[in-house]
Amino acid sequence: MERQLTTAAPAQLPREDLVERKPGRRARRVVQDDADRGILSAADWRRPHVRVVGTLLTVLLGACLLVVGLAPVLWLLKSAVTPTQDTLMHPLALFPGGVAWSNLAKAWNDVQIGNYFFNTIWMAAGEWAVQLLVATTGGFALSVLRPKYGGIISGLVLATLFVPAVVLLVPLYLTVLHPPLIGHSLINTFWAVWLPAGASAFNVLLVMRFFDSLPREVFEAAKTDGAGTFRLFWSVVLPMSKPILGVVSVFAINAAWADFLWPNLVLKDIGIQPLSVRLPQIQSSTDLGVYLAALAIATLIPVVIFLLFQRTFLRGGGLGGAVKG
Repeated sequence: MERQLTTAAPAQLPREDLVERKPGRRARRVVQDDADRGILSAADWRRPHVRVVGTLLTVLLGACLLVVGLAPVLWLLKSAVTPTQDTLMHPLALFPGGVAWSNLAKAWNDVQIGNYFFNTIWMAAGEWAVQLLVATTGGFALSVLRPKYGGIISGLVLATLFVPAVVLLVPLYLTVLHPPLIGHSLINTFWAVWLPAGASAFNVLLVMRFFDSLPREVFEAAKTDGAGTFRLFWSVVLPMSKPILGVVSVFAINAAWADFLWPNLVLKDIGIQPLSVRLPQIQSSTDLGVYLAALAIATLIPVVIFLLFQRTFLRGGGLGGAVKG
């Protein structure tokens, strides 16, 4: 009996060893399958002709995307410092008659693009602040605090996305013309642009979904340490939400910079109009070179803003500000 047990025991060891090795082999297969995903697998890239053709196609596609994306902007920058006659006669030539730096000075001083430029910055900054305030507080209330009827409120906020913006122009204009509890009109003030911009259901839902993905254990730990609602919002949730704050900031600033219809309706005073409203009005009475210089000035700012926010916009992790260790 003892001999049978001693001889049977070694026979069971290889089976247990096989069972223990299976997860490792499966993990290696999963890693290998992930590496082989794509149009060309790793084995295909080892072939010389496939590697050469694939590299050439990648470079060609990247060059085409670069030309399509940057060519209009580069042409606008070139035309902004090119004399009008050269732009009309040789639109694709590279400074055939020299460089006209005076176009930028005339666009800034004579056409007063500088005033409209700062009006646009002031309008975009206000819209950004209002949208960020409403989106973060609304998303925090619906996602973190979770009130009793939060699901119904979220559904109502979502339902507003299905209402066309054109339908809301008339009631929104009447509300701005005769706002409740204020007693005077908001027309020809930046508040007429700032306050309606805050009513963005898309931003609220976007921030709310991001807050839903944050770990609830951090919130519970903060409450256990005695953090109140404002402290939880300011010191815990916001530091963890840098990626979504960057996304909302980019959307808000770009939308404010390109908005034409609503500022054209509520900002009748020329002195406070932004670039998006004023540039079409001066097109017929402005020299082409000066007008293109004004367009170049108006175009560069959103590009610079995106370059400043791109690291936050593309960042995947958002726990560095609140979780230590």
